[in-house]
Amino acid sequence: MEQPVPNDDATRDRRRAALYVAPFLLIGLFNLAILLRWGIDPLWAFAILPPILAVTAIAWVAFRHGFDRQPHQPDARRE
Repeated sequence: MEQPVPNDDATRDRRRAALYVAPFLLIGLFNLAILLRWGIDPLWAFAILPPILAVTAIAWVAFRHGFDRQPHQPDARRE
């Protein structure tokens, strides 16, 4: 059996989503590093890590599937 060839559009969408989400992930991880550097208890500092990762994952999925593009409406003038 042959493996399906990956679609270029799917690869491009994944890369675009990663590019859009990366700055927010980096800001969240930088915030985590600052909290650890200030000497806060590591347990509390790492308590913010799951929400950072969850929001990043949700944003990646949203950008991956094109929530930022307006849906195509072919019958916009239909009465």
